[in-house]
Order: sequence, then C-alpha cells, then structure tokens
Amino acid sequence: MIHSPYVRKPVSVQRTMGLVLIALLPGIAAYAWQAGPAILVNLLIASLTAVLAEALAMWLRRRPIGLAVGDLSAVLTAWLVALSLPAIVPWWLTVSAVLVAILAVKQLYGGLGQNPFNPAMVAYCTMIVAFPALMSQWPALAGGFDAQLQLILGGARELDAVTGATALDALRTGLRTAGATVESVSAGPAFGVFGSQGWEWVAVGYALGGLFLLATGIITWHMPVAFIVALGGTAGVFWLIDPAQFASPLFHLASGGAMLAAFFIVTDPVSGATTPRGKLLFAAGVGLIVWLIRNFGAYPDGIAFGVLLMNICVPLLDMKTQPRVFGHREAAGGDQ
Repeated sequence: MIHSPYVRKPVSVQRTMGLVLIALLPGIAAYAWQAGPAILVNLLIASLTAVLAEALAMWLRRRPIGLAVGDLSAVLTAWLVALSLPAIVPWWLTVSAVLVAILAVKQLYGGLGQNPFNPAMVAYCTMIVAFPALMSQWPALAGGFDAQLQLILGGARELDAVTGATALDALRTGLRTAGATVESVSAGPAFGVFGSQGWEWVAVGYALGGLFLLATGIITWHMPVAFIVALGGTAGVFWLIDPAQFASPLFHLASGGAMLAAFFIVTDPVSGATTPRGKLLFAAGVGLIVWLIRNFGAYPDGIAFGVLLMNICVPLLDMKTQPRVFGHREAAGGDQ
C-alpha cells in the first residue's frame, strides 16, 4: 500500500482467495457450457492434489497444516493450473502440473508469499515443454462427457471427435502456409465472431469475474488495463499496417487465455510488481511478449512465458519505480 491510511479494514488471505475463486466461476461456467463438463473433473483432481501436496509440505516443514490448507491459496493455484491446461489432458498430467506448482515453486521457496515466479505459469511451461502433444489437444465444442472422461482417466486417446483446433493454433499454422492470409484462415470452423469459436464466451466470463475483483478492491486497475492496452494496442498497430498477416486486436483479446491472464494471472500479488508504475510496466511487458510469441514464436500462446520473463524483472521494476517520498525530490530507492 503506497498511501495512508495504511490500515483500512481487516483483510485475510482466506477471504481474498475465496473472492478470487468466486470471480473465476463465470468463466468456469462458460467453459463447461461450451466445451463440456470435463473441466470440472480436472478442477476437482487439481484441487485434491493441491490440498494434499500443501498438507504434506507443511507436515514435512513442521508447520501448522490446517492454517495453510484453510487459506485457500493452494486451491486457487490448482484452479489456475487446471484452467490453463487443456480440459482433456490425462489425470496424471494435471497431478504433475499441480505438484510442480505447489511443491517446486511455492513450498521450496518458503511457502505463501515467498515465490518469485508464478506457480501456475511455471507448471504450464513445464508441461508444454515436457508433453507438447498432450498440451495441444483441446476439447471440441459440446464434446461428449463420456468420451472426455475416458481421456482424462487414461483411456485410448481416439481424438478425432473429441478435440478441436483453437483459433490461435489454426491461425499460426495457416499463416505459415504459402499464400494464406488472416481472412482465408479465419473462415475455418475454429473461428467465431471475434476469436475462437465458443471460447469468446469463456473470455467474457473471465472478464466479468475480473470486474468483480476490481469492484471489491481485490485487484487494482493497473495490471489489467496495461496488459489489455499493450496486447490490443500492439496488435492494432500491426493489423492496420498489414491486416492480411496480422489479426485484429479483438481477436487477440478474445482468444486463448487473454482475459484469464489480464485479471487473474498477471495480477498475482506475490510474483508481480508492487508499485503503481511497476505494475503498469510489468503487465505491459507481458502483453507485448504475448503478442510477439503468438505471431513469431513456436507456441500458439505466450502468456506463461511472458509472465515468467517479467517475473525476472520484478526486483528491478520495484526498485526503479518507487514513488517519491514526501519532502524529497527523488523517488525512494531511485538513483540519487
């Protein structure tokens, strides 16, 4: 907190995490409506794994187990991991991702509030590097729950009727085909009005949840606005220059995990910047990296990589963007 009064109202970790979980519900509901209820199974698997891993870590560290499990931070991490992964990945991949997030990224650095990197994004990057084929299999719209459940529980992966290409992947692949343009590629079934067919509603759900977090004061406007402006603004400039090779700003904002990132991932209070200007620079940097990876990288989306790269910059951002101390000409912590 930068300005006084410094004590405004009692805020607990449990209440904060609980409100963020509530804010995720519209996006989860839209996800289940558009792609089937498999995501609910993965959320359950991820939540159970996170709670057990958190309890085990606290027991090994001889710390109070009930307090750590009850603050809901592990459950929130689990939800963000599950929502970042394709909903039909096998159960062991979800379990592995959550274990990486809770044990390797959170607990090995000292627990809640100590991790320099976003746990969910480290888990995502680990899985996409280790299992790229499984991480590219996203559920088709209105997929049958029985078939999805079989894939999650480890059945034979007969995928033709169960998976569908995302718009980001279709666009990246299509534009690398000789003579293809954004207009020709976007005529495919993966595309909706603005972004991925059906996934636009998921983005709307996340945006509604993000507005709830802003209204309740859980997050500030700095990071969501900076991320959206950086991603949409960069996309807009290149779209105006060459609309045949670069997608519109609305496409980038309504596709992939852009809205989830804007309100729930870049706003992580532990691994992100803490000063007002630092927050703006942090989120803007993530948005720019996302656009670069989407257009020139080897992966269809770059949110996780953008977040982790900017996590590295947080100490410098916080040091160089300290607000000016009252009565002093220079900013606190800045160059004298």
